[in-house]
Amino acid sequence: MRIDREGPVIVWLRNDLRLTDNPALATAAATGRPVIPLYVLDETPGVRRMGDASLWWLDKSLAKLAESLEKIGSKLILRRGPARAVLEEVIAHAKPAAMVWTRLYDAAAIERDTEIKTWLKDEAIACESFNAGLLNEPWTVKNGADQAYKVFTPYWRAAREHLRQVHVEPAPKALAAPQHWPRTEALASWKLHPTSPDWSKGFELWTPGEAGAREQLDAFLSGPVEDYERKRDLPGVEATSRLSPHLHFGEIGPRQVWVAARNAVEAGDAPAGQIEKFLSEVGWREFNHTILFNHPDLPQTSFRPEFDAFPWETNHAAFEAWTRGETGYPIVDAGMRELWATGFMHNRVRMIAASFLVKHLLIDWRQGEAWFWDTLVDADLANNVGNWQWVAGGGADAAPYFRIFNPIAQGQKFDPAGTYVRRWVPELADLPDSVIHEPWKASAQLNAAAKRIYGEPIVGHSAARERALEAYRGLKGHEGPREAG
Repeated sequence: MRIDREGPVIVWLRNDLRLTDNPALATAAATGRPVIPLYVLDETPGVRRMGDASLWWLDKSLAKLAESLEKIGSKLILRRGPARAVLEEVIAHAKPAAMVWTRLYDAAAIERDTEIKTWLKDEAIACESFNAGLLNEPWTVKNGADQAYKVFTPYWRAAREHLRQVHVEPAPKALAAPQHWPRTEALASWKLHPTSPDWSKGFELWTPGEAGAREQLDAFLSGPVEDYERKRDLPGVEATSRLSPHLHFGEIGPRQVWVAARNAVEAGDAPAGQIEKFLSEVGWREFNHTILFNHPDLPQTSFRPEFDAFPWETNHAAFEAWTRGETGYPIVDAGMRELWATGFMHNRVRMIAASFLVKHLLIDWRQGEAWFWDTLVDADLANNVGNWQWVAGGGADAAPYFRIFNPIAQGQKFDPAGTYVRRWVPELADLPDSVIHEPWKASAQLNAAAKRIYGEPIVGHSAARERALEAYRGLKGHEGPREAG
């Protein structure tokens, strides 16, 4: 980056709340000029507001980042408002020579950033953006026809070819401070932590921040990854990395994850096959970002346009029952209650719960996506939209519409002893394993709380399946039902 005038460098932080492997921060530090780290809680019209669970996480992550910056002689400036207006005010005070940031890839962010970059150049302020959130940027992995991939397996095969040398940039040891700092706002004044009531008590299992992210990765690579492929689908077992919120907020970057995982294999500390399976999940995240970049209207419209004609139903009572975890299907209810209590849901259960909403209840996937957006601490636009569309059948990759999860069979297969269900649906805790996923078969043994919910499921599986298949058959070019357990 060429800088032609005197002044500090502003680092506009977004989903890159870390010091290590942050190319924008490293570039600013390398200039030797004063550095102003700035986080804007953006209120630009059209930019999607974070959900409440994500705001809870942001509150803690920004506090940890501020502590880290103080240790290297710097300070985190916090401002709230439309990004352009905030930047104009900060720049008028700081008179910077340059501004740097890391890239985002959804349509609203691209439009905002492009406008700001044009404005900065008109003001003769040097600016540059960097990749900190993906292994490969969305335009770099193409098929033989120079087009973006639409199916994951060939995409990931090609994407890996770009990853022969992955470098992690160390954290700067010090940042020069400006003579005068811009005005900052108190994090507490943003009121990101819920009150009246504080519904986040169960969120205490998380440790937001860069140090917490690294500890989470180390813990995973030193234990659960050993049997990852077999146990990752078992919600009653701690077998997944739980890195998704850390990756979303950029407290750790995918390059760091990649290098640490590969190093674990080379050191003989982790099985190569298990690491490859884990890294393919990182690859799925990359794939979803590529799809969103190349299909910017994906949050509103189906990847496969014919699915926009699906006859969704409006059923407020059923939707409310789903959000409360009162559908009458224990594995679905356990997932929805885990989500509300902790801001997270096991990935296998996410698929089951999402499938139930769109296929058993015929409720628009956009409603489910909006609920997850508000309640997940790892609510990432590309992944949230991409995964909901995949479940609904109209998304990218091989997502057959006729795959309708049987919530009873799914519970029996992936939570056979009912460990997960008993934790999150405690009114069923005393039922034997044989009926834990069909509690209506043991009505005499149900307590009062369970009887209120589990006398009958809100919809029968067989009837709901047939209704969904009939609706899907009505879409042009779709026929041929098949059951999925």
